[in-house]
Amino acid sequence: MPVSRRELLAMLPAAACASIARVETVRGQVPIESLGTTLTHEHVMVDFAGAGLVSPKRYDREQVFHAALPRLLEVKRRGCRTVLECTPAYLGRDVALLESLAQASDLNLITNTGFYGAADDKYLPSFVFEQKAEQLAALWVKEAKEGIDGTRIRPGFVKLGVDSGPLSPVDRKLIQAGAICHRATGLRLHVHTGPALPAMEIIDELKRNGVDPSAYVWVHAQVEKDTKAHAAAAKAGAWVSFDGVNAESLEGHVKMVSAMATAGYLRQVLVSQDSGWYHVGEPNGGDFHGYTFLFDSFLPALRKDAAFSEDQIRTLTIDNPARVLAR
Repeated sequence: MPVSRRELLAMLPAAACASIARVETVRGQVPIESLGTTLTHEHVMVDFAGAGLVSPKRYDREQVFHAALPRLLEVKRRGCRTVLECTPAYLGRDVALLESLAQASDLNLITNTGFYGAADDKYLPSFVFEQKAEQLAALWVKEAKEGIDGTRIRPGFVKLGVDSGPLSPVDRKLIQAGAICHRATGLRLHVHTGPALPAMEIIDELKRNGVDPSAYVWVHAQVEKDTKAHAAAAKAGAWVSFDGVNAESLEGHVKMVSAMATAGYLRQVLVSQDSGWYHVGEPNGGDFHGYTFLFDSFLPALRKDAAFSEDQIRTLTIDNPARVLAR
């Protein structure tokens, strides 16, 4: 059976992908090879008001810019070149803000399309419950092909969210819409998931909709403490994202990533911090956490406590992000 282009990219190292793949950033397409060290799950700004209330009128874009830029420059000095900004529509996505920050920092910032169905559907607009999966997918495909919010900025991935139990009808519809969007655009589905139960259901749902599990990134996989579940998802083809790296979780994250390496699935692991952010509605945006802990503490711990080689560090921070963004 012939190998598809996407399967070929998944098998190639980042350097080989560079000659045949490009990625959408908020400043336009760039070659895979230019991504460099990449953080795959961070936030610049979030508004938790709810889908019916979120609005650009609730914040001062210039104030957010000046709060976020020093944090981005700080992580750039650590060697980071690319950041996936994972705030979806109706939760504070602002692609014009991201474009300004990318220009000022000279970082690759990558935004998303999709809808967030976690948190008991608080961040889903009402029409999501009424429309079919095909209609939702059409909105995301349009953003991928024409641009977001009247701009020419296109998404580099699909951001979805589901609740932590069995997939609800609306969560299942989001996954079905994501499958349609993936088939039309090649964009992978980064799904706020958490425990193994919905993760395995998502894998099964994608298969039912003709999509290989390699299109799925299990976001917040660190919530599931059973490392055998992580390995099972990777065996099925999915990406496993341990993206809550912080001081409290450091030891646990080292163990989880090490377990995946031991099981032979390091090439399907993503690591990031789920950090930031300017919090709309709080005075001066609240406490904006930076993006440097992974570089200052987590990667050194992998080297020291788990005896990770520099090749393994490169796999986590450069090669895997490049392959997950390739299409």
